[in-house]
Amino acid sequence: MQPLSSDEWGEDEYAAFGTLLGMQGDKVPAAGSGHTYDPLKFPVIGLLVRHPELAKAWLAFNGYLLRRGELPARLRELVILYVANEHRSAFEWGQHVSMAIAAGVSEEEIARIPQGSSGFQGLDQLVLLAAEELVDGGTVSEPTWNELVAELGTHQAIEVIFVVGAYTTTGMAFGTWGLQALPGSPALPDPAIRHAPRG
Repeated sequence: MQPLSSDEWGEDEYAAFGTLLGMQGDKVPAAGSGHTYDPLKFPVIGLLVRHPELAKAWLAFNGYLLRRGELPARLRELVILYVANEHRSAFEWGQHVSMAIAAGVSEEEIARIPQGSSGFQGLDQLVLLAAEELVDGGTVSEPTWNELVAELGTHQAIEVIFVVGAYTTTGMAFGTWGLQALPGSPALPDPAIRHAPRG
C-alpha cells in the first residue's frame, strides 16, 4: 500500500492530519506545497489517512500517549524502542531513537534494548520487564503489575500497557504495508541479539 498522492488528499484526509497537528483541516498545508507540514513529507500519515475517521481517532489516542500521558518520556521511549525492535518495525525504530535520546536515553542504553530488561536496572528494568511479558504472553504477571503500581502509580502503570499495545498495532500495520524507515534513520539492531522469549 502506498501513501496518498497529492491529488488524493481531500477534506476528510486534511481533517485527520489536523488532529495530529492540533489545527483545523482547512489550515493544514496543501499536499505537495513543500511546507514543513506538507502531508507528502509524512508517508506514515499518507497511509493512515486512507481511513480518515480511524486515523483521526488513532492520532488523537497516540498523541495523548506522546504529549499528555503521565508516563515519563524516558520510560515511554524505552518501551517503544523495545516493542519496535521486537516487531522489527524499522520505521518506528528510526523515528524513536532520536526521541529517546531527547528524553535522556543514552546511545549505549539504546544499544542494550534488544537484550530486554536484563540490560537495565531500576524503573527502566521494571517497565521493560512488563513490556517483555506483554509481548511474549499478552499479559503482565501479577508480581510485575503490583510492582509497577507501587513504583509508578496506577495511571503510569496503565499507560505502560497501552504504549505496548499502541506500538504493537503500528508495528503490525507498518510491517503489513511495507513502510520503510525514512532515509538517514538509525537502522534496527541485529535480530540475533533479541532476548529469548519468556516461557
